[in-house]
Amino acid sequence: MPRTADHEERRRQIADAVSRLISEHGLDAVTVARTAATAGMSVGLVQHYFRTKDEMLLHAFREISARIRARAEERIRDGVEHKRPIARVMADVMTEYIPLDEARRAEYRVARAFAGRALDAPALAEVDTETARKLREDIARAVRNGKECGEVEAELDPLPAAVRLAAVMEGLALQVYREPEAVEGVPVARFVAPLLDAELATVFTGECRQYAT
Repeated sequence: MPRTADHEERRRQIADAVSRLISEHGLDAVTVARTAATAGMSVGLVQHYFRTKDEMLLHAFREISARIRARAEERIRDGVEHKRPIARVMADVMTEYIPLDEARRAEYRVARAFAGRALDAPALAEVDTETARKLREDIARAVRNGKECGEVEAELDPLPAAVRLAAVMEGLALQVYREPEAVEGVPVARFVAPLLDAELATVFTGECRQYAT
């Protein structure tokens, strides 16, 4: 009997195949047969794990959302380990959601395709909503932590700040995806770090006492 790890690896391979098809050819290109061929598996094996196309799509959406979130969490751990200001850590975290290279651009295309289908698919909409909610919660938690260490004013409400910062990040991501080369001769990507830093500076206005010597 295949080990659990083998099952999980096959499910990951199928999710990767779905993502690759969407990234290269669009959502309509995804079928069980094409997914099986892309994953190097038989149709029967794919159907052993996912009975329908919608089940494959739901799993792939969860996988890609978890992958991006795992990178963001790694940024947080790295920031804590190196005692970076919370604002700096959050800039790094938010940048993981912006398609600044080919890998993140492919992920963003897939996520956008899923978000579009989620308009008529409640299960996908639930994943989409939960992904956005977790990001806002992460930002709000960072704001609360900033209040404790002195980077954020005590009276600032974390939730509106988190909503605004998430909206800025999502807007930047969309603009970078739409026009990856340049706008009026200037690459959109060049604006990302300064804009994120400027927005974060309106929230994280102080200096963290936790790392003060």
